[in-house]
This record gives sequence, C-alpha cells and structure tokens, in this order.
Amino acid sequence: MQKVYSSATDALDGLLHDGMFIAAGGFGLCGIPELLLQAIKEAGTKDLTFASNNAGVDDFGIGILLQTRQVKKMISSYVGENAEFMRQYLSGELELEFNPQGTLAERMRAGGCGIPGFYTKTGVGTQIAEGKEHKDFDGETYILERGIFADLAIVKAWKADQTGNLIFRKTARNFNPPAAMCGKVCIAEVEEIVPTGSLDPDHIHLPGIYVHRLIQGEHEKRIEQRTVREG
Repeated sequence: MQKVYSSATDALDGLLHDGMFIAAGGFGLCGIPELLLQAIKEAGTKDLTFASNNAGVDDFGIGILLQTRQVKKMISSYVGENAEFMRQYLSGELELEFNPQGTLAERMRAGGCGIPGFYTKTGVGTQIAEGKEHKDFDGETYILERGIFADLAIVKAWKADQTGNLIFRKTARNFNPPAAMCGKVCIAEVEEIVPTGSLDPDHIHLPGIYVHRLIQGEHEKRIEQRTVREG
C-alpha cells in the first residue's frame, strides 16, 4: 500500500467534505499538523467539528480555520491563548464541548481501540457531568464518557518510515498518538521519511497500521510563549 503523498493537498484529496469530524493532534503550537490545517483552509471545507486539546493561536493552527469561519464546533480542553476562539464562543457563533484533558485523550484512545464508552470519576459533580449517565462502582460515582470516532485524524510526527510507523519528538508526543488512532483515515505530516526497516522497532511510538497517508514537509515550529531574562 503506497502511503507517501507529495503534498498536504494531495494527501487530503477525496477525503474532505462539509460537516466532517476531524481529530487533530498537538498541544498549543507543539506538534500540530500545520501543513494539513493550511490545506484544509485552502480547500474551503466548512461546518467542521474538531476534537483537539485547543485551537492553536489566532493566526496559527486551528486558529486559521476559526478566522475563516470553517469550524462549527470544538471539542477541547483549553481556549486561553486564542482570542478569536473565546470571542466566537462567547458570542454564540461557535459550539464548544469542554473536556478535561485526560478525558479527551482517553476518549480518542478509546475510539482507536473500538471502545464506545468508559466510566471516569473526572468531572463528577461539575458541569462536565450534566446530562451524562452516572454509575457507582465500589462506593464511588463515575460518569460515562463516549469514545471519539472521527472521520479524519491529522497529526504531526518527527520521523516515519514508508509504511507509516511514527516517532514523535519530545513534547510533540502529546495528543498525537491518541488522535491518530481514532480517525477512520489518518494522515501524518512528518519532518523526515526514512526507508522501511531503518527504524528500531523499540523506538516506534505509533504503529503504521493506524496511518493511511504520509507527507514530508518543512515546518515553522513557532514558540507560543517566549520568556527570556533581561540582559
């Protein structure tokens, strides 16, 4: 199976449609699939639902799709660095489903494992629990959370072989593995594609069985919050 594509636009060909559900990896600006997000913007696909820890910043990451009003709903944990995200939510232009970070990661992982739901104590007694099934186990109350099954997963990795085995570098190994698992189709953008067999099997973070398409590209790697000492 040929998985390597020449560009983000080519890798997305035939997959995009209005109203689709996309799981996106990354945390802040670390490990985000910036090339694929730009290609989705250029394609003009709209009414999108994104499951992602956050939406990047105003002019980078999913933030560029908020600017063009291509996103209908966010399933997220954190909105603090994106003024447009907050503005659209508070004005009622954007639907938002808040998730604790661990719950969101587990919802993605569960979907990737074919698990439709699981019980967790996180969120019990808060707004997160409203409208959700409650169940007691060993004297403790839990709420039912649903696994995430996305139409498409887009992720960013450091290195891949031609069969799609992925290695993530440092903090970029955050939401990327579970996001990759929960999509019906997964596209990974990477900094380097190496020949099959050249990666140490013990160093692979995500098996290629989860990855359907690959692109290699140049990445901007912005720093979200730069703090320096005065000279």
